[in-house]
Order: sequence, then structure tokens, then C-alpha cells
Amino acid sequence: MRRIGLAVALVVSLTLAPLGTATAQPPEKVPRVGYLNPGSASDPLRQRRLDAFRQSLRELGYVEGQNIAIESRWAEGKYDRYPALAADLVRLKVDVIVAQSGAATQATQQATRTVPIVMDPVGSGIVSSLARPGGNVTGTSVMAPDLVGKQLELIKEVVPKVSRVALLRHPANPASATYLRGAEAAARILGVRLQTLDARNPQEIDSAFAAMTRERAGALLIFPDTLFGTQRRQIAELAAKTRLPAIHGGMSEYAEAGGLMAYSPNNLDLERRAATYVDKILKGAKPADLPVEQPTKFELVINLKTAKALGLTIPPTVLLRADQVIE
Repeated sequence: MRRIGLAVALVVSLTLAPLGTATAQPPEKVPRVGYLNPGSASDPLRQRRLDAFRQSLRELGYVEGQNIAIESRWAEGKYDRYPALAADLVRLKVDVIVAQSGAATQATQQATRTVPIVMDPVGSGIVSSLARPGGNVTGTSVMAPDLVGKQLELIKEVVPKVSRVALLRHPANPASATYLRGAEAAARILGVRLQTLDARNPQEIDSAFAAMTRERAGALLIFPDTLFGTQRRQIAELAAKTRLPAIHGGMSEYAEAGGLMAYSPNNLDLERRAATYVDKILKGAKPADLPVEQPTKFELVINLKTAKALGLTIPPTVLLRADQVIE
């Protein structure tokens, strides 16, 4: 009986051994996506964009914590933080990095020439060709001259007699130079003079508005920048105090904060596009072969309460083009 028992045990062990070996497969590698954000994790608008990115990935079949991991890094509006944050994501060996500004894209390019980078979006000039970008960068790119020209046209329509327009920019933002060239070209066509003012922090925003008042600017165009998005309420209040019609070129939420107008690409749609690029890259596509796209959805938001306080009448032709009117 003892010999029979040993034989049975041996047969069972030999039978089960291959089965056990077959099931002990190494776990499947979960792709990791770096998400380099210029803002702060505490800013609800930035979290809204990250949530839209996550939702877009879910619609493509990726669920965070199951078959994809997202490594978020936040620059807190500080340009000197980008190089270290980009280098950190490269050290983590992420499979792709979504860079949400021109400065983030440049820093990531300097940190790696092999990890795919999705820019979301930046001004032109990052890649040599939109159709075939080459290298490791692709994504969406705004044609800044066209966009800023449209913003100046809107100012001129709302304030037809304006002759001097102030431009508020962050000098460290690499896209500012491109936007400025576009503004200068549009200003010549529209017959307005420009007053360029720099601001690197909230205190310098106050100083810039004081300079606008001294120089008697008739309107204000705010270039896209994380600082001006974070300080949108401060800017709206200063514009109201100085009775300056202002348009924000980077986010629709400026009008919601009390600003007169905002005209910019639809930021949530840009997150959807970024997720699409990430999906293609994770499935084997190379950034060099993925054409850079232009935004197709833009938002014009007008605050009629602010217009009334400034004594302005928004032309019907402008109101009809608005995606949102705040009354």
C-alpha cells in the first residue's frame, strides 16, 4: 500500500508540474505615461484637464491602475522647474511624455531624444515639419500668428476706436516671441499701436497695469501663460478697475472670472487629442511619422456683465460667434 501511495503521489506531481509551470507567466508590463503640467495640482482647472485626459484614455480602453499608469509632474508655474521634472520622468523610463506647454516640450526634448513626446499644444517652431515632424516629438501646435491676429480683430470689433493695445506676456515663455511677431503683423493691418509689458509674478502684473494706465492703452491682449491663467481673477479685477477691455488668449475661464472676453483653443478637446496620440504611440507608431495637428475647436466666451460695466455694446456679429455668453 505504501508503494502504491508513493506511485500515486509521483504521478500527481508529474502531472501538475507542467501545469504549474505554464501558469507562472511574468506579469504583463503596464505602460507608463508622463504628464508634465505647467500649473499646480491644487488648481481645479488643471485637474479638470487631467481628468479629461484620463477620461479620453478610458474611452480608448486604458484604465489607470489596471492597464496604464500616469506619472503626473507639476511645475507650479515656475519655468526653472521644467528641466528637473522632465529628467525625473525620463529616469522613470516612461513610455511617452505629454508636455503641456512650449517650455515643457523644450525641457523634455533636452532631457531625451528617444522617449516619445506629445506636445499639447505649443506654438509653431518645435518641429521642422507639421506633416512629418521627425525626431521624437508630435502632437498639436497652434499657429500663433493666426490666433493672435484673430484676438486683435475681436478687440477691434468690440472697441472700434481703439488705437493703442497693451500686450501682457511672460518673458520666460518661449511662445511669447512667436505671439509677439503675430501681434505686430496684425497690428499693422488693423492700424493699432502695441505696448508690450512683461510680468513674471503677481506683483509685476500690478506694475504692468499701472504702466498701461500711464500710457493710456485702450485695450489689453493677454498672451497664454500659466501665471496669467492662475491669476485670472486678479487680472480681471485690475482690468475692471482701470476700465480696460481685455481678451485672454489662453483660457475661456478668464471670462468666467470676470474678464470681458476669451478666445482660445478648446482645452478639453486638446486633452482628447493628446490621449489619441498616446494611444497610437503605445500601439507602436513613431512620433516622427505622426503629423502634427492644428486645433479645430476654438472657444469664444463673452461676459456681458463686464461689457455693461465698461460701457461697451458687443456687436451682434460678435455675439453670434460666441460659444458662451455670460449674462
